[in-house]
This record gives sequence, structure tokens and C-alpha cells, in this order.
Amino acid sequence: MSEQDGRAARDREAARWFDDDAGPVVRPYAMTRGRTRTAAEGRLDLIALVIAESRAEETVDDQSLSPEHVEIVGLCRQEPLSVAELAAELDLPVGVVRVLIGDLLDAELVHVSRPVPPAELPDEKVLREVIDGLRAL
Repeated sequence: MSEQDGRAARDREAARWFDDDAGPVVRPYAMTRGRTRTAAEGRLDLIALVIAESRAEETVDDQSLSPEHVEIVGLCRQEPLSVAELAAELDLPVGVVRVLIGDLLDAELVHVSRPVPPAELPDEKVLREVIDGLRAL
């Protein structure tokens, strides 16, 4: 293979990993160091709210955090966001965002608030009886 052929092959290979609009491509598993699960996965359903802790102000200076970790904390510092909203905002797969949030939970930079599951909410009939009782007073 000539030097020119080798250069053309390298250019084709580089073009495959580069999108003019998006910039260099980083595989999602590279952001999570190959991890696909987190210990907190049971708490991280799509509607779980992620809230930044008050000490999360220090994250910008923390060199152990990836840019994605810092961005999650920054977004959640402005307002609590669901896992699904974070995935959409970061344009990352939900599985990757769950692993990143799990890292932030371990570092105690965020906490998760889960809405009450519908099965645990009071029955509508009970609520109507309470309202009727209050009206009767």
C-alpha cells in the first residue's frame, strides 16, 4: 500500500468518526466507562426528579467529574428535572444518563425524589367521601 493510499484510508476512517454538524463522536459507553447499570437504578425511573444538593456549587472545580456530570448538576441546580428531561436536554440515551446520575448520587451531589406511585395514592372514592364530610361540617 502506498503512502497516499494509507493516508486516504486514514482519512476515510477519521470521517467515519466525525460528523460535521455534531463534531467528534464519543460512544456513550465511553462516558460511563463501559458501565450499563448503577446501584441506584431502581430509584431512577423516567419521572424521578433529580435535585442538586446545596454543596453542588463545588462541582465546577472538581476534576474527577466529566463534563456531562457537571452539566447534569448545573441543569438540576436551576430546577429539578426528571431523568427523561435530562436525557433529552443532554441528547444522551436514558441508560447513560442513569449511570451518570448514579455517580452523582454516590458523590452526594444530587438526590432523587420519586413521585408517589399511583398504586399508593388514596382511592378516589375515599377522597370524595372526605370532601363530602368536610362540606357537611
